[in-house]
Amino acid sequence: MTSNPNPHSDGDDTPKDPLAEMLQNLMGGQGMGDIDPAELAKAAGLPNDPKLLQQMFAQVQAMMNAPSEGPVNWQLAHDNARRVAASESDPSITAHQARDVDEALRLAELWLDNVTDLPSAGLIGHAWSRAEWVEATLGTWKRLTEPVANSIAKALSEAMTEQMPEEMKSMVGGASSMLQNMGGAIFGMQLGQAIGALSADVVSSTDIGIPLADLEMALLPTNVAKFGEGLSVPESDVRLYLAVREAAHARLFVHVPWLRGHLLGAIEAYARGIHIDVQRIEEVARDLDPSNPEGIQAALSQGVFMPQRTPAQSQALEKLETALALVEGWVDELTAAATDNVLPSAAALRETVRRRRATGGPAEHAFAALVGLELRPRRLREAATLWATLKAERGIAGRDAIWQHPDLLPTAEDLDDPKGFSGRRQLAEASDSEVDDALQRLLDGEFDQPSADKKAVEADKKDSPEPIEATEQQHGDDEPDDSSGDSGQEPKA
Repeated sequence: MTSNPNPHSDGDDTPKDPLAEMLQNLMGGQGMGDIDPAELAKAAGLPNDPKLLQQMFAQVQAMMNAPSEGPVNWQLAHDNARRVAASESDPSITAHQARDVDEALRLAELWLDNVTDLPSAGLIGHAWSRAEWVEATLGTWKRLTEPVANSIAKALSEAMTEQMPEEMKSMVGGASSMLQNMGGAIFGMQLGQAIGALSADVVSSTDIGIPLADLEMALLPTNVAKFGEGLSVPESDVRLYLAVREAAHARLFVHVPWLRGHLLGAIEAYARGIHIDVQRIEEVARDLDPSNPEGIQAALSQGVFMPQRTPAQSQALEKLETALALVEGWVDELTAAATDNVLPSAAALRETVRRRRATGGPAEHAFAALVGLELRPRRLREAATLWATLKAERGIAGRDAIWQHPDLLPTAEDLDDPKGFSGRRQLAEASDSEVDDALQRLLDGEFDQPSADKKAVEADKKDSPEPIEATEQQHGDDEPDDSSGDSGQEPKA
């Protein structure tokens, strides 16, 4: 990009590419030109902090011409997340805080031994600062959001290719590469902003219902203290209750190895199916005036790149929400059982956590802003009721055995009618058993040979005497009938 503030007044009569000129004015030699960074940030969902915005856009300008390894500038996402996390007080973890967290998680494991059949996770508990949480979870956020970034990058590329005449495509080549870099930078900023804001709210590594850090068990002491503000509950009780929830999550994800992949895979599948309305992008781009910053701002505020949900995604979303509710309901039920008689404030803390998870915190809103997906267990209470019903009917071991395979998981229908789950499952298991028996007999070749019952019937027929009618008829043919005719002799006395 040229650094000349006015590309049309440099004496060069070569026609300028309007799109390249627009991007140059946006991110090039004129800096932000007549565009207000605060307004652009507001349209893009970024914070309205002039100082922070200037730093972010300066970093974007430095990266605009740098080669991109993918649709998202992950370095920018990482740096922005760390910057946002540090914008609020994020003190380093003290030895006292680390000891308190370690003791709370150890005690939580002991309490859980009495209420679940799943053994201890065997993980070492950690106390994390917000910056440490960012470092530990960024890899999973990258995995979850990359499909969305790919969809947006593809939509941009298709829009540029399809809307331009053939004679202009060669002129747009350089601008297309620059636009891809800009898209990756903006998405990276948005993702970093969301993760950084989230780091100030989460209290543990599994606070949003999915294991963002694989095989980790941790609490964030600063956020735990923030969570307990205004509850009139001792901080030690808050820490213990949240430690039990974290330890219960850890047991579930460690001893049900398919579950983490099941949840993350469902989110990835949903994200891969995101559809960007390319036609809408083309219509907006066709009417866009590069010299009109207000028009650019209006286009951004219209949500041009907002993902469109498909019917298949709606079905996938229902299944995902059910799975999230089952995880949260199981953890909620175990935590209540483990803390009921040892923490006087357990009931109040349970209700607080339930409301927080049901209404959705920054975690759900941040993720929804990026991929159109809310990680909110809307049916947490119904799921907890289902797990309590299963415990009453089957005991602890029978309840926890449901996690042995994804095919055994309850469905949305089961959340509607928890008490009818066992009856429906028995019918399904009986039907499956009949199919399995028939299949096994087929594999054993029993259907190719007479059955045992049929052989027995044929043997009985072979060994049985002839019918009475046939025997009498045979005797009648061989011997005279004494009852007819005159023998001429009187019968003997």
